[in-house]
Amino acid sequence: MSDAQSPHTPAEQPHFHVSVLTLFPEMFPGPLGLSLAGKALERGTWALETLDIREFARDKHRSVDDTPFGGGPGMVMRADVLDAAIREALARQEAKGIKRGRLVYLSPRGRVLDQTLVREIAQEGSITVLCGRYEGVDERVIEEHHLEEVSLGDFVLSGGEPAALCLIDAVVRLLPGVMGNVETAGEESFERGLLEYPHYTRPPVWNGRAVPEVLFSGHHEKVRAWRLEQAEQITAARRPDLWSAYLESRPVPKVKKRRTRRVAAEPTTAVVSPDGNSGSSEG
Repeated sequence: MSDAQSPHTPAEQPHFHVSVLTLFPEMFPGPLGLSLAGKALERGTWALETLDIREFARDKHRSVDDTPFGGGPGMVMRADVLDAAIREALARQEAKGIKRGRLVYLSPRGRVLDQTLVREIAQEGSITVLCGRYEGVDERVIEEHHLEEVSLGDFVLSGGEPAALCLIDAVVRLLPGVMGNVETAGEESFERGLLEYPHYTRPPVWNGRAVPEVLFSGHHEKVRAWRLEQAEQITAARRPDLWSAYLESRPVPKVKKRRTRRVAAEPTTAVVSPDGNSGSSEG
């Protein structure tokens, strides 16, 4: 069990606390110890604690899994072992005065991780992540602790650790002070429901390919309009699902009522037909 914090960590509580339950604690912080996330970890902006699930095993062999009831291939992680690990993680958080956040189990059958969920988690102050292995975990521990199942997508990994690294990185970069330019986050893919527009830098012409002229114009509104148009075109072509949701989320434009000129009523005259019936006609 380890607490990945810098010796220079300030005394105040970090903005965000992560507890990871795993069979491979040495995989953390891994890439999270580098770049922006790593610098933020050193500053104490966020804190990472790993718990080795195997330390909560109940036999001399430190077994954490067993064969599935009903038969079938593979092994299933035991509910009693995972329950002990989860309760220890929560007890440590409580002892540190950390507000309890959501409990996440990374699973291919879970809700697909998106930027909306990432923003929600980033605002909660803490998260406890369970990394599964083998065929998965005993369903009863999911029910007991109301674990929220989250997936990176429609594919299967060898374990939950790589997915946990992705989830944590996505959350940490949204914490205050982690990213240098706060405006950058607002223009990234998915923040507006769109994929991001193309980017260009020096040289202006490369291999016969020139940077679009509008980007040299210095006209901020034209650049903004061009980028929005590009983002919309890319999203419509590559992600029809996002494009449909984007169109549905846009406000319906108000239709201006046409102003009609009031015309004074023309006088009418009574007309008597030969059979004696009367009517009116416009004069």
